[in-house]
Formats: sequence, C-alpha cells, structure tokens
Amino acid sequence: MKSELLAPAGDIESGYAALYYGADAVYLGLQKFSARATATNFSEQNLDEFVGFAHHLGRKVYVTINTLIQESELDDLLKTLDVCSKCRVDALIIQDLGVARIVKSSYPELEMHASTQMAVHNKEGALELQKFGFSRVVVARELTLSEIKEIAAIPNLETEAFIHGALCYSYSGLCLFSSFESGRSANRGKCLYPCRSIFDGEAGEKHYFSMKDMALSEDVLKMPVTSLKIEGRKKSPLYVAAVTDYYRRILDGKGADENLAEHIKQIFSRPWCEFHFRGKDKNVIERDFVGHRGLFIGQVNKVIKNVLMFKTNHKIARYDGLQIEVPGIEKPFGFSVQKLKLNGKNVFEAKAGDEIAVELPPQAPFLEKGCKIYLSSSSEVKGAYDYTKPRPNEFKQKMPVDVWVEVKPQQIMAKCLDFTAKVAGEFEPAQDVAKVLDAAQRAFAKSGESDVVLNSLQVSNPKNLFVPASLFNELRRQLYGQIVPKAKVGVLPALDAAIVHINPAKWIVKTDDWQKISALPQDEISEIVYLLSEETNLNDLKNIAKNKIRLALPTVCRKPDVFKPKIEALLAQGYKKWEVGNYWGLEVLPDKGVDISFDSSLYTLNTQAVQMAKEMGAGRVTLSLEDTLENMKTLTQKASLPSVMVVYQDVPLFTSAACIRSNACKDCKREEKWLNLTKDGQKYQALSKNCQTMLFAQKPYCVAEFAPQVKADFYRADFAFKPYDSQKVAQIWEKLKNFQNIAESQQANLSRLGGF
Repeated sequence: MKSELLAPAGDIESGYAALYYGADAVYLGLQKFSARATATNFSEQNLDEFVGFAHHLGRKVYVTINTLIQESELDDLLKTLDVCSKCRVDALIIQDLGVARIVKSSYPELEMHASTQMAVHNKEGALELQKFGFSRVVVARELTLSEIKEIAAIPNLETEAFIHGALCYSYSGLCLFSSFESGRSANRGKCLYPCRSIFDGEAGEKHYFSMKDMALSEDVLKMPVTSLKIEGRKKSPLYVAAVTDYYRRILDGKGADENLAEHIKQIFSRPWCEFHFRGKDKNVIERDFVGHRGLFIGQVNKVIKNVLMFKTNHKIARYDGLQIEVPGIEKPFGFSVQKLKLNGKNVFEAKAGDEIAVELPPQAPFLEKGCKIYLSSSSEVKGAYDYTKPRPNEFKQKMPVDVWVEVKPQQIMAKCLDFTAKVAGEFEPAQDVAKVLDAAQRAFAKSGESDVVLNSLQVSNPKNLFVPASLFNELRRQLYGQIVPKAKVGVLPALDAAIVHINPAKWIVKTDDWQKISALPQDEISEIVYLLSEETNLNDLKNIAKNKIRLALPTVCRKPDVFKPKIEALLAQGYKKWEVGNYWGLEVLPDKGVDISFDSSLYTLNTQAVQMAKEMGAGRVTLSLEDTLENMKTLTQKASLPSVMVVYQDVPLFTSAACIRSNACKDCKREEKWLNLTKDGQKYQALSKNCQTMLFAQKPYCVAEFAPQVKADFYRADFAFKPYDSQKVAQIWEKLKNFQNIAESQQANLSRLGGF
C-alpha cells in the first residue's frame, strides 16, 4: 500500500503550493473551530474553489474541526458543517465527541478522522474510536515505530502519523498550560506556547520544554500507515512547497535530497530530531535557544571593527539572512547581509569554502569566537518554488442537475427539480433528429456563470421536430437562471431528557495513595476514586468499602497489557465502578456490568458530547477543568447524564513523554523525582517518573466558592500526584465541604470573563 502524503494549508496559497509539489491530500481549517485559530484559514468561497481544484486533480481535502465546542456554539458549528457538506470535503478531523455525534447523525456523507488531539497512543484507544464511527485515527506523535505498526494493523481502520514539523512537549489534547495561565486554550486553537518560555530550574535558566522539530526523512518508508502528515498550518506557502517536495521525492523512490533538506532549514526550522520513532530519546529538547535557526554554515572566527569573519561551508549571497547563537540570549541574533567581501573585495555572493567578511549591523551583540552561524533565509531558495494555480472561479463547484426537455410544435419546455422554463416557437419536422438531440445536449452542457452543471438530460420529441440551437440555449439560460443551490441545513440530533439532579450534591474524593486521605471522615464522602498505576499497592483498597470505591485508569498508558491482568483481577473481585480519562480505558473494560465515569480529560463541553459519552457507556461525566462558569451552569441544567465538578486539584498542566532530567538515560533509575521551576515569577513543580513528565503549578486549582452556582450532581476534591500528609488533607477538606476556597489557589477560567 502506498501511503498518502498529507500537507498543511493555513491559506489557499499554501494549499495550491502543496498540490503543485505533490501532496495527495491537504488538510486545512475554516474561520471557526480550527486548532490553528490564528492561521489565515479558509473562507467558504476559498474552500469551495480549492476542493473543486483538488478533486479535479484526483486529490483529497480534509477540514479540521478539531477544537472543543461550548454549548452556545452548536448553531455556528452546524453552519460550518453545512459548508463542509456543500463543498464536498473528503473528511473532517475531529476532537470533540459532540461534533462526532452530530456528524454521524446529520452528515453521514462526511468521513470522520480522530484528531491527534484525542490522544490516541495505543491500539486499544484506536479500536474504541473505530467502534463509534471514526474511519481514521491520527496517532499521537510520541509513538515509536513498533507502536505505530500495532495500531496500523487494525483491520478496516486508516491510520495517520506526523512525519515532519513542530512538536508539542505535551501529548496533544492533554495540555492545559496556556489555558490556565492566560485563558487561551490549546484545545480551542488559541495556545500561546508558554512551554517554549525560559524557566529557572536545576540546570539554571533554560528552555526545558522547548521541542526540536520532527523530521523523519527516509524513515517514512518504514511506516505502514495510510497517511503521512506534515505539520505546518501556520507556515508559509514556501515552507509547505519545500517540505512537500522533499517528502514527495522520498515516497517516489528518489531518496532524501540533501539540497532540498537544506532548503527547508533555510526557510524555517528548529534543529531536527526523530522524536521517539526509534525508541525513547532524550535528545529532543533544545534548551538553549528557541525559534527558527536555519542551516548551519560556519562559526565565528573573529570580529574586527564590526566586521564578522568566518569560513562558510555553503553558498551565501548579499541580502541573505544570517542568525548567530549568542550565549545568554535565548533567540539567535539575526540580520540581513548588506555587505559581503571576499579577499577584501565587495562581492555579490560567495561559495562554500570561502573565507568571507560580513558587515554587522550597529545593534549587533558581542560575538565570541566559535559562535555558530546559520543561513536563515536565502533569496535563491525563495525563488526556487514557483507554482501554478487556477484562475479565480475556474473550479467553483456546481450542483449536478438532471434536466427533462419536451419539444412540442409551438413550444419547448425544460424542467429541473421544481423549476420550469418555456420558449415559444413554430417547430417543423427535422431532417435529422439526431442533430436536434445533439444540439440540446451541447446547449444544456454549458453552465456559464450559473451554479449548476448538467448531470443528465432527457429529451422528449415524439414528432421529431427541429429546434434551433439558439432556442435550446435560451431555454437553458432561463432554467439555470432560476436554480440557486441550497446548502444543506443540518440539525442537532435529539438528546435524552435532562436528568433529575441529585439533591443535595454528593462529595467525591480522588487519590493515588490511601495514606493521604486516611484522616478524612468517610461518612462525609459518597465515593473514593482511586487512581491506579503500575506501582499501586492493591492492599490499600481494603481500607475502603467496596461499594464506595471507584477505580481510575491512568490517562496515558503506553503498556495496556501490563494493566489488563490487574483490571481482570479487580473485576473478578467485584469492583464494578471505574473512571476513564482516555478512550483506551473503554476498550479494556467490559461493555456491560460496569459503572463508568468519564474524567475531565474526556472533554464534554456541550450536551451533544455528553449524549455521545452516554452512548459510549458512560454513566456520568466530569466537567472540563478549563471550561467557563456559564457553560458549566448550562451543561448541568441540560445534560442527560449526572455531572461531576472538580473543586480542588493539583492540575497536570501537561503530560509528556519527553524527559526533563539532565542526567543520561543509562544513569537513570526512573524513580519519582520532583523539580522546582520558576517562570516570570510563577513557581511550578515538574514530576518526572518512569520516563514521563508532568508539570504542576505551585498553586492548586480551587473553585469551591463557585460550586453552588454550577449545581453539579457531585463535587470532587483530588489529592493525587503531589505529596500530601493526611492532616493537611483534612484541613483542606474542612474548607472545601463548606464551599470555601483555600488561600493561595487559582481559579483558571472560572474567574475570567468571556471565552477561553
């Protein structure tokens, strides 16, 4: 099977560049509900013309509706889906369960692809989404080749994997950092990338979470996936052209062209890595510098009177851009070459191996000998990726119509749908009736500026009369002029009735260690959620009444087979209540005989998502930690399942497969290690354990004072991940149960006005 090459398009120009340089498919976003909300994105007109052109070439177009949707946005979502249906896109890339339910019910003509935002990182998660109508799964970027192969082997399920571009430190869909810090959510396409900031930590001031770029190059040939995906909807058409061209040649058997790789690095590139493709790799973080670097071409030899001297290992020309890594400055110092000298003479360009002198701008910092120099832009490369594109409106999509024409002695009439046109005349018998039929066919095949195109034509001419072509054309103009294609108007699928709320609401406590909550009065708690891990001591469960305990599966589980025997043993012992935070958990639990609760990481921000959760087997849902107060209140009034509101938690701002430790892997015992970090005066703690990193704010999330307004069925206090002593937990509990916030806490988006 030949894999599809899937390229990004942040605007229509990037889309045309992708198709010209060999993309089999293009993915793009519209003006709303795109995880790249700050890209230019596509209007309805642009989408229509682009899909028409792509289909003319035999290529495909996928639209990203891969953000979380609040209840008040469902009507706008329908309008967006109407546009996608009208423009005949090939598939939608989806994160929100509510979107999936609406598409399944009202837009069955649109395929559903599970976005990487759904954090599918094992075979079990992929199998579960396949059950509910997803034809393709975009796997998590963190996976190794063997893990990708395991998912790709699932029968009748397409798989899509990223091969090139920017990386997030967190598993996609599991990052709340930007949302909690600024109110701009990655799950809503508005991320401000606080992970790329500089932090003060154990190795000093570094960019501990700033990822290199992924570049798998010829390793893509080892991947048995349906689609190979290039990241970059916020990149330029030039970048899209260069990266698409590079991988198209690899897939066509021409190998990895080093010259083309250099082009990409000159356009935009952080240092490259393969992430965890070959297995766990620590060399995926760029701690010292952030942003675009370019192509390495040499090192500073010396600077004399504001003139930089070095030996270039690559062709360079006047007006090219250079960037130099300067110790102590987080972004490389960049400037455009205005004067270039070789052997003391001004030259326009120099070749690889030349000793050159470049005049520095007045604001240049002190440059030490040995500082690395990069070619960050090249006039030659900028002119190397021309592409052609269609004329405006050339591929505007038109509605196919079936036309019926009747010829009578004094009139010709045409009908289509509910429209009719008539032209009077005196029509005599034809000498050659076949020519009359041909004239009618040619006339109605013309569509001009109308919004329709002929699909089929039937002509009734029982007396074999002759009709001039000019009158058939007039008849066509009258008929087609009446027809205005109507966009599909989808509807929201029906919901089950809203539940009758539990009154008064009950309290839940969640923990990963019995000792933390051992001092709490259990008669005040209706349920204890116990978070399992590979190290969980199951003897702790004996301290809790079986009918009061709910077992929680970890959100990220790279080795489900390790958990399956433990799950089976617990089920056999009569533990029937479970909590899942990722789709893999639904796959490993039985379909019947268990009570399943969705944790907050299985996002339900609208009633359609809640209903979808119910149809997937959930008995209740947990409100999103990054939701707003108004949306929470709306959901609890309308939802068809009981809801849980988390009122206290040390929130994982992200969960990552990248390691924050400074030591080498061979020296690591992988035991729990906490690291203190500071950014812009804010304090954080990172938990490193078993090759996984989680980041927490110093201040816990606490919204107890808002809880009575939300009127959820359950309120939950979490004491997991961070160390707690039982007396501290008891003190916090006394405040929470009386709906009082603790001091030194944060409220995230519940204390902010507007959206997130």
